[in-house]
Amino acid sequence: MRYSVVFIPPTPAPLVAPRNLAPAVETSFRPLSLRCWCSAARRRGRGRVRFVRSGSALPGAVKRAVPLLRNETQNMNTTENLITTGSTATAPQPINQVIKPVKFPAQPQEWKIISLRECPTPEAMQHCETPDQAAAYWKTHIASHPYFNSECECLVVFILNTRRRIKGHYLVSIGTMDTILCHPREVFRLAIMASAAAIIVAHNHPSGESTPSEADIKITRDLIRAGQLLKIEVLDHIVVGNPNHASLRSLGYFFS
Repeated sequence: MRYSVVFIPPTPAPLVAPRNLAPAVETSFRPLSLRCWCSAARRRGRGRVRFVRSGSALPGAVKRAVPLLRNETQNMNTTENLITTGSTATAPQPINQVIKPVKFPAQPQEWKIISLRECPTPEAMQHCETPDQAAAYWKTHIASHPYFNSECECLVVFILNTRRRIKGHYLVSIGTMDTILCHPREVFRLAIMASAAAIIVAHNHPSGESTPSEADIKITRDLIRAGQLLKIEVLDHIVVGNPNHASLRSLGYFFS
């Protein structure tokens, strides 16, 4: 049969236990070495020795060891203590305090069209069937727009209904002095949301020359093909210069 011997320090116990002294020492031994171990324990600690069977509990030793372990954990070099005391020692970050990555759930939104401002237009100018009417609408509303910059190319789309009356316009993109980015996705996005029957694309040339460039012709043909798929007709592409303007449909760049 195996026995266990627990050495209990003499009372009263200190409030804070030293790091190199355990509050309770439990070990297993054979019956032949029991007398030697007990005498050595009495000489070192001047305490008392109790004999218990292996697996039994000591209520007194456990109660005395719990507050000592609590004091030990309070004096440990945690991360908060190192930050407050300014110590240069580095302590490992506890596993339970690791910050988890933030995950943003998907947030679907409800969309609608909101008009930005009213554009009072005479009755004669509301019909936009010719390049002159489109250029007149540009000079009346686009040139006075707060976001319009005459030193850069600006692309604007006019929204028309089935009677070729202007329902509104929107600014698609603002480029540089000789370049502008244009994609059918941005050109037709608001036209689809506003249920447009047709559109007119217009942009300016800061140089004042109204002659269309090769890039203007290419993007116009791309927009015509996209409009055919969406059943939204592209009536014209107006290049506004100073003081003239040019129509790509009148120049023969449109195809049926």
